[in-house]
Amino acid sequence: MRALRVSIVGGGIGGLSAALALLKAGFDVHVYEQAPRFGEIGAGLQISPNASRLLHRLGLRDSMERWGVRPLAVHQKRWDDGRTLQRAPLGPEVEQRFDAPYYHFHRGDLAFLLAEAMPQDRAHAGHRLVDIEEKGDRVVARFENGASAEADLLIGADGIHSRVRHLTFGPEKPRFTGCVAWRGLVPADRIAHLDIEVASHNWMGPGGHCVHYWVSAKRSMNVVCIVEQGTWQSESWTDKGNVADVMARYDGWHPTVRGLIQAFPETFVWALHDRAPLPAWTRGRVALLGDACHPMLPMMAQGAAQAIEDGATLAAILAIMKDDVPAALHRYEELRKPRATRLQEASAVNRVRFHLPDGPDQQARDAAMANGGDRSLDNIAWLYDHDAGAL
Repeated sequence: MRALRVSIVGGGIGGLSAALALLKAGFDVHVYEQAPRFGEIGAGLQISPNASRLLHRLGLRDSMERWGVRPLAVHQKRWDDGRTLQRAPLGPEVEQRFDAPYYHFHRGDLAFLLAEAMPQDRAHAGHRLVDIEEKGDRVVARFENGASAEADLLIGADGIHSRVRHLTFGPEKPRFTGCVAWRGLVPADRIAHLDIEVASHNWMGPGGHCVHYWVSAKRSMNVVCIVEQGTWQSESWTDKGNVADVMARYDGWHPTVRGLIQAFPETFVWALHDRAPLPAWTRGRVALLGDACHPMLPMMAQGAAQAIEDGATLAAILAIMKDDVPAALHRYEELRKPRATRLQEASAVNRVRFHLPDGPDQQARDAAMANGGDRSLDNIAWLYDHDAGAL
């Protein structure tokens, strides 16, 4: 009996991790990426135990240890005086409790190590999707370069602007969330004088916050400054910003925050968009994965982790239900949608919590955080204990 054939459109972190999980399960998998080469641009990302355990199972532990950074804690602070509002462990305590470590990565580094693990003859760059056609028990993907791929199922892992989603469910307009982000990648030698701990730092203030942490084996500091903004048009990750604009917006913030911004070699600005919840993630022999079906604000640091979980669950279900692909895809959606939706909603709530103006609500938030808040190991167990590969 031949192996189930799987086409994955999108060669980012979600698509590549799904491909590796499906290959390990014995399926015939090919990945099609529209860019001329595999890799990702953008900011840093966080890989919590619910995702790192899945990547370790794929044989990636050694490369993750080389490229990733293990933070000691998440340190949440007040915007002006730097007072600690909450400090929760992310280091040995988390690994011991959840049997998997917490990592910080630059997005490009994680994408590179995933691409490096893929068999070269199964990763196809320069393939921009133009059409999908289902033919009975097959689905055919056609690409702008004239190539086509026939498979038993197709997975759309092609991000928030998903072409697979557009072709399968129709056009959909993105929603501006009201937030704009500047990102900067600062070489370590530019900020040695700031003596920044190896942790995830979140500075919360009126109408904005700033998150920063070490990436690329501590060679660089990833910094993301997110503020409330009235209107915006672009969703690009590569629009150049002006460092002076960021400095002006963070006037009066703690010297560490301003020192990081001042050290930006350059900055990029992008608007944070989301999509209305989809009524369905699957149709026939086509399924969506990651940001293609559940884009979320970065305030729970779970976007990449949830895409990795999607791939693990999909591989586990198909291993059991490979004789009925549409039913397997429907079951994948049933299992994954409630959890992803919960994290989308939690991320939206955190946007409000992180940006409270000084006053009674801010004081109540700070008091709750001082009493353990939502980052105790017991409270976060629902997220970190989850094993998406165990049905």
